[in-house]
Amino acid sequence: MFALADCNNFFVSCERVFRPDLEGKPVIVLSNNDGCAVARSNEAKALGIKMGEPYFKIRPIVEQHGVKVFSSNYALYGDMSRRVHAVLRDFAPAVEQYSIDESFLDLRGMMIADLDAYAKEISASCRHLTGIPVSVGIAPTKTLAKIASKLCKKFPRLRGGCYMHRPQDIEKVLCTYPVEDVWGIGRRSAKKLSAMGITTAWQFAQLKEYEVCKSFALPGWRTWKELHGEPSVDFEDQMEPRQSLCVSRSFAHELTDVRDLCAQVATFAESAVRKLRKQGSLVLEMAVFAMTNRFHENDPQAFSSELVVFPDGTDDHATLVAAASEAVRALFDKRFSYKKAGVIFTRMAQRDGFQRALFRDAEADDRQERLSRALDSLASEYGPGTVLFGVQGDGRVWMAQENRSPQYTTRWSDIPTASVK
Repeated sequence: MFALADCNNFFVSCERVFRPDLEGKPVIVLSNNDGCAVARSNEAKALGIKMGEPYFKIRPIVEQHGVKVFSSNYALYGDMSRRVHAVLRDFAPAVEQYSIDESFLDLRGMMIADLDAYAKEISASCRHLTGIPVSVGIAPTKTLAKIASKLCKKFPRLRGGCYMHRPQDIEKVLCTYPVEDVWGIGRRSAKKLSAMGITTAWQFAQLKEYEVCKSFALPGWRTWKELHGEPSVDFEDQMEPRQSLCVSRSFAHELTDVRDLCAQVATFAESAVRKLRKQGSLVLEMAVFAMTNRFHENDPQAFSSELVVFPDGTDDHATLVAAASEAVRALFDKRFSYKKAGVIFTRMAQRDGFQRALFRDAEADDRQERLSRALDSLASEYGPGTVLFGVQGDGRVWMAQENRSPQYTTRWSDIPTASVK
């Protein structure tokens, strides 16, 4: 058996943990630069606010109904995700974190008498220990477990946990479950299925196996098998190292000074290096880009980029921040105003086992590694941005975040306080 733990309206739930007065009220969280809605409470959904809808379009609804609006607070959301994941680790020998708000639990081999009660226990523990409501679905396959977790959100009487295993129950659910919502069915496949007159997961499951293989190749066949209760999607307790990394942002206003653009890109590079080192990788090629505001059609437009090659690979903070800054100076054109920039590690390799140059300066490498480890340690202990390179300026990314909540769990100055009278 597999379980899927899915945090309900995750970004909104994170905000509500520290603002319990918002329970039962409409709440939305906006994307970078307060552009569009990326998370909505059930009350906000009921008002007709759609996922991804631009904020300027829904502002009348927000003002009319008193919707509480938050800017994205990724430091808070990342830390709350880590806390939920830590709770889940106590309930299964292997846990695969699928996304910031979803994790699979491998329950195979566990002797659990009542799996429905176990699902509800997992959900209740997450709520009690983190404050985050979590829907837990248990089923014979990962795909069915995801569907079971959706049922928890739809039917509150399930109390956060659903064990779906009987064939008649699976059939009943799949008969009304939209095929486009099935995990593993992409847009192209959904469009093709619609043309075939297939609208539900059950109709897809009733296709002949050879038809599925012919029309939907290996991914579609795996999904079909999973809907039949046969595990076909591998369980990955350890996340595979990413083969590329990108850190980019749009700015609250256009940048016209090369020093300002250097400061922003240097901060992006520093963030990317932390992720790189966390997964034990080296970067071989790095692309740095900057672009103008494509929505200002009457202004001069440009997309500029520089590729920096590291034949011997590196994961050194100072080296990569300096290289990113030099790349900005090379691509910068004072005729343009830049609205967005970023750093992309386009080629990466695992540090362990990577063959590096024979005549490297071992002493210099050791100094760089000790410095990078010190920076990693400080960031882990006191938070990113505790120590900055001079080129980063104040290390702040210039985004519009007019409604960002405090970083309650990751910044000393934002820790909630209580007074007892």
